[in-house]
Amino acid sequence: MHNLGHTRSSNRRDHLLLTPDTFIRTPLPGLTGGFAIVHVAPQAGAAFTMMTVELDAGGVLTEGPTQRLLYVLEGELTLKEPSSRKLHRLTAGGYAYLPTEHPHTLTAKKASRVAVIEKPFMPLESERNPAFVIGREQDLPSTALNGDKDLQVRALLPASLAFDFACNTMTYAPGAALSQVEIHYMEHGLLMLDGGGIYRLGDSWYPTTAGDFIWMAPYCPQWFGAIGKKPAKYLIYKDFNRHTLA
Repeated sequence: MHNLGHTRSSNRRDHLLLTPDTFIRTPLPGLTGGFAIVHVAPQAGAAFTMMTVELDAGGVLTEGPTQRLLYVLEGELTLKEPSSRKLHRLTAGGYAYLPTEHPHTLTAKKASRVAVIEKPFMPLESERNPAFVIGREQDLPSTALNGDKDLQVRALLPASLAFDFACNTMTYAPGAALSQVEIHYMEHGLLMLDGGGIYRLGDSWYPTTAGDFIWMAPYCPQWFGAIGKKPAKYLIYKDFNRHTLA
């Protein structure tokens, strides 16, 4: 049934909420047998791109223009690195970091969805450029945020200045919430994976649920509290490890 123009999606000066009813699917160079949902890009004011790539069985995604992080949402895929001749199997929760100009081919063994983050790399003279990383989010250690055991963080990338962004999963027990409203220079891209809650963005309050995407500009006031009987979980990006004037 037509919803007569109603949506929870919202586009404000310092934040963006996109709900699945407003997603638009588009082709991309290097993507065959599938489509991309570009959640945020520089055209919206972001310094990075975050999207969900939907692949049919046999669909392929090849190397892009910048460094890239892949996080599998569902399905089964293989990641091929011609340089090492290795073939990696990725399922839900599997992820990989691909440095700029690191040739690779991602092939779906069955219908799959993958979150993709791309950002122009900012090298640091004191550090070697980051290398290829692969793993499973389920195998990573979980850390309580600010000592709160009801809010658990898993870091997908190593704690190294070589990386110019961070990407984590954050899991909230039912009723758990951030201890403060955060306001800072970093921007975020956030994809809700499970559960839901209430997000404060700027001066607005939004109900959020699995499948929603949020972009937060630098210095956007932000706060989240989980609501419901199951944990809330999201994948979150932030620019990191670089001087603001770099």
